Amino acid sequence: MHTNVKDLFDNLWQNYLEVTPSAKKIHQILGSTQQDDVINDHIALRTFNIEKVGLDKLAAHLLALGYTEGGEYHFEAKKLYAKHFEHTDPSLPKVFISELLLEKCSEQLQSIVRKLVEQIPADAVTADNFLYSGRHWQIDQTSYETLLQESEYAAWMSVWGYRANHFTVSVNALANYETLESVNQALKDAGFALNTSGGEIKGTPEVLLEQSSTLADEAPVQFTDGSRNIPSCFYEFARRYPMANGQLYGGFVAASADKIFESTNVR
Repeated sequence: MHTNVKDLFDNLWQNYLEVTPSAKKIHQILGSTQQDDVINDHIALRTFNIEKVGLDKLAAHLLALGYTEGGEYHFEAKKLYAKHFEHTDPSLPKVFISELLLEKCSEQLQSIVRKLVEQIPADAVTADNFLYSGRHWQIDQTSYETLLQESEYAAWMSVWGYRANHFTVSVNALANYETLESVNQALKDAGFALNTSGGEIKGTPEVLLEQSSTLADEAPVQFTDGSRNIPSCFYEFARRYPMANGQLYGGFVAASADKIFESTNVR
């Protein structure tokens, strides 16, 4: 396990940039060339609810670094269950971990996913680098297409494996932008496409959280039978509002997160 939270997030960030080059450009637009100047609200990780790699296995890496469990979330239509984790140090990002509930999926999907997970060495899951270790298996294009027809989430996992699905800029912490609208406008002016599912801005001040995101970059994926570009990861932006006690809301809104998942949809 990592002894240092900063090391973990540095590695997650570098691994994310490899397939999300737009994130670096967006950093510069938001008035910063150094990662430390843009506060990261949260990152998201994906997995399957198979014992070997379930949500709890990913969470163990965070709990060992002083994180504690926050809320839990259900996404019925996408067949997902999720939890978020937070640290006593508010400057550290929250971590949102979701898992695909295989028993709610077709036999065909379950069979493909189990074969992928069987290829992961047992000790890889507890290794320091597991959360940014990528893909541990071989996959062909037909299997990917089969997964994609039923679950974009499963298809994404099948080609990208274990890595941050997205990082999220805290709009509250930006010096040059106050509103999520102004952030979105700056991104569109620079030519970035935003996820418009459920509207450009998901959430409202009333639910204490507004979120928006870019559409995922595309990066080449090596299949056993060739290479092709597949949506990789995206960048999210979150603005939090104060609760009655004056503290910023720290949770997530399932209805908004549901639409954020669609940032990696194949276009």
